[in-house]
Amino acid sequence: MAVAALVLILGALATPASAFGAPSYSPGELIVSYERGTSHADRAAVRSHLGVDSATTISDSSQLVQIDDGQGTGAKMKELAADPRVKYVRPNYQAHASFVPNDPGRGTAGQWTDVQWNFLDPFGIRVEGAWDNAINAGRPGGQGVIVAILDTGVAYRTRKRYRKAPDLSRGRFVQGHDFVRRNALPYDRNGHGTFVTGTVAQETNNGIGVTGVAYSSRIMPVRVLDFEGKGDVATIASGIRFAVRRGADVINMSFEFDIGLTASQIPDVISAIRYAHRHGVVLVGASGNAEDTRVAYPAASRNVISVGATTEHGCLAEYSNTGFGLDLVAPGGGADAVLDGDPNCKSFESSGRDVFQYTFTGEGFRSFGLPSGYEGTSMSVPHVVGTIALLLATGKLGPNPTPEAIVDRLENTARDLGPPGYDSTYGWGLIDATAATTF
Repeated sequence: MAVAALVLILGALATPASAFGAPSYSPGELIVSYERGTSHADRAAVRSHLGVDSATTISDSSQLVQIDDGQGTGAKMKELAADPRVKYVRPNYQAHASFVPNDPGRGTAGQWTDVQWNFLDPFGIRVEGAWDNAINAGRPGGQGVIVAILDTGVAYRTRKRYRKAPDLSRGRFVQGHDFVRRNALPYDRNGHGTFVTGTVAQETNNGIGVTGVAYSSRIMPVRVLDFEGKGDVATIASGIRFAVRRGADVINMSFEFDIGLTASQIPDVISAIRYAHRHGVVLVGASGNAEDTRVAYPAASRNVISVGATTEHGCLAEYSNTGFGLDLVAPGGGADAVLDGDPNCKSFESSGRDVFQYTFTGEGFRSFGLPSGYEGTSMSVPHVVGTIALLLATGKLGPNPTPEAIVDRLENTARDLGPPGYDSTYGWGLIDATAATTF
């Protein structure tokens, strides 16, 4: 499996500038991990040496500390690394949402089947049969499954200047958290998180908007990306651990770190992913939007399902990262990649449609609709997450299936694209919700 995280900057190009240079990090912030058995007094002494009075806890062994960046981050890191009480020290590397803006505007709502090609044949996830299977199991729409959305927050509640998305009832949410502002109010100030949530769980058969894959699942909004779609090691690692402790069954991570980052540079995120895996929580991440032949972290982690993007033609999307860490693909929208010999790729024709979902249509977090312009591996991830919710609801894999059992089921029922069998362009193939939930 694989993990991926990227910083979303609205209006940016598909490939972030940092993808070709040094990985971006939060100035004046360091992740410090202490050796086992280091006392609170010794930790305080380390912080005092840095001129820091307090720190934010990430895990039992790691803290986020802030320093005066003018002191020289590199010099401070060397000093800390030489301290026998310190296991490691790293910059607080940034991540961003895996979203490619493309002519934002207002979409025209018709029947959901007219808009959501990504849910239907021939190259959507074939969700209708999966809905029937969950209904027959007595848990329609993924009822009872808790999905944690680690993102820019969610329009989950009306309060002061914020408005709840009209197609997400308040009773659908469990308590979340905002790790950016460090409070219990994870409001969306961007739209990306609400879009992703809608793809997973927007309600159906209510005359509003379109529909979601697992339309009765419960949502845990966990804000780890700011209003620009930027997050970092500290917010993401903390968000993963929070979701696990609060009972999430599956975690949606529609973001990626810069493509050059390795696991050794983000150990706190990797540790949090392992923690989730040990507790039986399934993590799904975006392969990334840099058109690279490497999967980005966190999706590159073997304990995360890595998802690339396809178009309405059943071709790899032109922006989608590939590589042998890729597990599956799902609809992300946009233009086809140029792949010689692939009959589904029609890059010489007009670009494929975007993915549509209810979210903000303008500034102010108050108006909602079906804006165009959403394409990216961010959009692909919730298709897989929603399918997992439906699969869990059927109970066909038992009451508490392991992440490995879930992954095997998804990969063995995916529709093969490209060369026969596994390949680095499409992984095991296009997620098929009906096949995955049919036994």
